[in-house]
Amino acid sequence: MTHQQRSQGRLSPSSDTEDIVALLAPRLVHFAGVARTEHVTRAAQEMNVPQSTLSRSLVRLEQDLGVDLFARRGRTVALTTAGHTFLASVERALAEIERAAEEVRADADPATGKVAFGFLHTMGAETVPGLLHAFRADHPRVRFSLVQNHGEAMLETLRAGALDLCLTSPVPDTPDLVARRLDEQKLRLVVPRDHRLATRRRIRLAEAAEETFVTLEPGYGMRRITDDLCQEAGFRPRIAFEGEETETLRGLVAAGLGVALLPPPTVPRPGVAELTVTAPRAAREIGVAWLAGRPDTPPVAAFKKFLLSRRGNLLPT
Repeated sequence: MTHQQRSQGRLSPSSDTEDIVALLAPRLVHFAGVARTEHVTRAAQEMNVPQSTLSRSLVRLEQDLGVDLFARRGRTVALTTAGHTFLASVERALAEIERAAEEVRADADPATGKVAFGFLHTMGAETVPGLLHAFRADHPRVRFSLVQNHGEAMLETLRAGALDLCLTSPVPDTPDLVARRLDEQKLRLVVPRDHRLATRRRIRLAEAAEETFVTLEPGYGMRRITDDLCQEAGFRPRIAFEGEETETLRGLVAAGLGVALLPPPTVPRPGVAELTVTAPRAAREIGVAWLAGRPDTPPVAAFKKFLLSRRGNLLPT
């Protein structure tokens, strides 16, 4: 039997790809099964599908494509050249779908599933490792995909569906997200060790109005908090350097390049003095956020419950 173009094919070259996939997808398994057995009756028995249903599915698939996929000899069939070409791609597609199905089922497994968890850079050295260690005491096989970023970028990643949960600051207040306050962290004014204020233990932020500041870049939560606190203290900070990481800012302060409002360091940094800010109240709230209306897999639900149980006790003392 020679290969022929069918004149009544339903799909034209201009058909949208999504329309083609929606039309063909239900029939691909039937096609692959018949191609494997080269016998419609045997394939129908193996797939537990009525033979008439299977035959109609194959005919409609060929009509949709406008191409003969099989040469028919009674109840047996043989692939045409076009059928062989199509089968190779169909088998790859079905294998990829099977792989993806296995992956999402594995990720949702209560014991061994995966949590995509985002957090601020400042929480990566101590806070998050401690949280994961405590959580895995009861869930030792749950896996994590960890993402560190600044607040706004992390929330966009959350909105895009690439994260299940994230620790962030400030705590967001938008209708598309659910957020819960977990803890707060006091901020300090960090000055060079030889600075005129270095001998002080406490300071009102207004006393630093004439200082040069080093800060995180716009878009970082700490940058917004710094700007807001300085405004509340009655001044706009003069910014000399903007960075992406708090310990880099401490290094800039130690080098005498400015002062900074920062959370406490994981380990003391030489060359700087850290002053308690008495006014305005200098602290940042830290919370957990997730996408509103998004169902949780069992491992995500378990980790969310764990994080909420740490309210007021999130940060290492």
